[in-house]
Amino acid sequence: MLEDLVESIRQRNTILFAGSGLSAQLELPTWNKLIEQVAKELQYDPSIFATYGDSLQLAEYYTAKKGSIGGLRSWMDNDWHAKPLSHIQHSKAHEYLVKLDFPLIYTTNYDRWIERAYEYYDKDAIKIVDVFGMTQIKDGVTQIIKFHGDFDSDHSLVLTESSYFERLDLEGPLDLKLRSDMLGKSILFIGYSLSDINIRYLLYKLQKIWENSSLSNKKPKIYLFLLNPNPVLEAVYKQRGIEVIVSQSEERQHALSDFLKELLERQ
Repeated sequence: MLEDLVESIRQRNTILFAGSGLSAQLELPTWNKLIEQVAKELQYDPSIFATYGDSLQLAEYYTAKKGSIGGLRSWMDNDWHAKPLSHIQHSKAHEYLVKLDFPLIYTTNYDRWIERAYEYYDKDAIKIVDVFGMTQIKDGVTQIIKFHGDFDSDHSLVLTESSYFERLDLEGPLDLKLRSDMLGKSILFIGYSLSDINIRYLLYKLQKIWENSSLSNKKPKIYLFLLNPNPVLEAVYKQRGIEVIVSQSEERQHALSDFLKELLERQ
């Protein structure tokens, strides 16, 4: 199984999907820290506020009270990017990701550290958030598609419950781009857990795309890297044609970078 993935990456024929586990390599604030900030701005006790809903609902409430997500977006952008560009050296996973030279990187993360990794390691990349970004595509240059939005644009952020529900329509420009990009390519998911709504949503999205397509015979190979084994869900996803790769690393904090390093060494 891993040899097929290695060969696909070698041929630059793999789409990478990166989740919050990648950002965690740089010790960025967790969702809990985000909700604490929301509570602080709205003058709630954080421990009590957190019991009033999930993160999407609480962000929705913030927007209703403040009139926009702008203040929270500004805090996230400043807090998550306060450290200099050289801070990227603390994440070997980002280094290996750049060196693996994926042609397409989709991410549900809002932070800019994937783009910064390309800048730090002096490799060209194009960030795509909307239709305008698609006009900047160049042959041979990695595309970084911010699937849940970017701090440069408040309206692009999938952060509240309503924005998440709107994202489920599967018909936005980035959805149409994904449909085109995935033809004939394999897909590798990293930085997600099976309890993460993002990965369940994305896998659902892919399944719906192929159900409604006349190209089901060209369905790509999908690989999902996990830190921890889960035999029940592994069997469920295998039945759906998804290959689950479970980390063999003894140190959980290094598992993702160890996996990417192995892929790189096999190139």
